[in-house]
Amino acid sequence: MLKNKKILIAGLANKHSIAAGIAQAMHEQGAQLAFTYQSERLKKNVEKIAAELGSDMLFECDVASDESIKSMFIELSSHWPTFDGFVHSIGFAPANELEGNFVDAATREGFQIAHDISSYSFTAMAKEAKPMLNKDSALLTLTYLGSVQSLPNYNVMGLAKASLEANTRFLAAAMGPDGIRVNAISAGPIKTLAASGVKNFRKMLTNYANRAPLRRVVTTKEVGNVAAFLCSDLASGVTGEITYVDGGFNTAAMSIEEYAD
Repeated sequence: MLKNKKILIAGLANKHSIAAGIAQAMHEQGAQLAFTYQSERLKKNVEKIAAELGSDMLFECDVASDESIKSMFIELSSHWPTFDGFVHSIGFAPANELEGNFVDAATREGFQIAHDISSYSFTAMAKEAKPMLNKDSALLTLTYLGSVQSLPNYNVMGLAKASLEANTRFLAAAMGPDGIRVNAISAGPIKTLAASGVKNFRKMLTNYANRAPLRRVVTTKEVGNVAAFLCSDLASGVTGEITYVDGGFNTAAMSIEEYAD
């Protein structure tokens, strides 16, 4: 599906991350991949995964800095003068924001950080990437059900993901006339390093598996396969959409077993 496509993966942290599943699926579908890493501390992990996927294109990028984003795309352009899209797998909120009662935990600083890193960075990257994007390019980000439903301990990240989903729609409208599509995947909870920052995440996984119509959690590979499709020409008519890859959990108010009990 992605033969001859050049895709940048931003936010890959380790082999268990959703971004790693996406990169693997895109590689299998023929994409040429490049990767960003936040800092030298994280470079080694990304370097190893990139090598396994046949890429030595790694670029430092701290999305909290417009200058860092700009410098990354300038460096990328020396290898790829044009390319076909990027995956934005980036989200962050201070740990103290992700535990306890939302009103008690929320701070002005934490609120701003969560929205800046988790939502605005998608727009910031799109702004710098736009002159380099081929027609029929695709941008993709990752969201979560906490954007539309409250979840214990998810707190300000839910608000940031709601912002990210609105961001997806506005970017789709803004970039559509240039033939650029913008979509998001709302994945079910997956045991990743990032998710471990949410208190009682294991209990969330159990409840999720019990209620989802498929009665199981989804895998990073399943998310990756949908990501590959959305960034391919097979999805040329799809933009501004939030696609759920969650085993149907978002459609189920309760399981049949819960009702029977």
